[in-house]
Amino acid sequence: MDMDFEVNMNEYLPLRDVVFNTLRKAILRGELKPGERLMEIQLANKLGVSRTPIREAIRKLELEGLVLMIPRKGAEVAQITEKNMQDVLEVRKALEELSVQLACERITPEQVEEMKMAAEDFRKVLKSGDVTKIAEADVKFHDIIFAATNNQRLITLLNNLREQMYRFRVEYLKQKECYPQLLEEHDKLIALISGGEVEEACELMGCHIDNQASTVSDVIRRDQVEYHR
Repeated sequence: MDMDFEVNMNEYLPLRDVVFNTLRKAILRGELKPGERLMEIQLANKLGVSRTPIREAIRKLELEGLVLMIPRKGAEVAQITEKNMQDVLEVRKALEELSVQLACERITPEQVEEMKMAAEDFRKVLKSGDVTKIAEADVKFHDIIFAATNNQRLITLLNNLREQMYRFRVEYLKQKECYPQLLEEHDKLIALISGGEVEEACELMGCHIDNQASTVSDVIRRDQVEYHR
């Protein structure tokens, strides 16, 4: 296991969260590769911690779909598969279209302004090239739409799903050629939702997610071809 990542201690976070964030970033950035085994002792020695926070972090990563537990073998970094992505994005599409429908009916002027600010923040952070920060800014934009539904059950479902699709969101946001289209879609969503254009807003959100699915599928297929060469 060639581990070239470091743990960044944060005095405001519990150790288990620091370890979880460190391993999560290593997986998302490709420093821990799909199929690579996660050996508790080696990781504990590498990060200078006991095995307990490593074990807790691996359990959380499994819930996110980033790690697989293999019987009699242990934990390994999960492969990115087209089927997993399609399963997650099908559910996300249905829930986000519902959230847009409700937001069109319930959004407040203050939340419209929040969406505009979030879209501008997203535009600015694209220039940083930091995919983690770009993903966080994208999540923030969508979170405002969720909040505008004023439906806590729906928000909870979407938040639970977010963790499962984070990896696919990051893969999508690595593709810089998609940025102009993303910016345009965000701006159009603001206009349609604030204008109460339910049908058009739902259709656009569906396209927004379909575009992500198509792009990430291409990435997965390309990576498979490279892997089998």
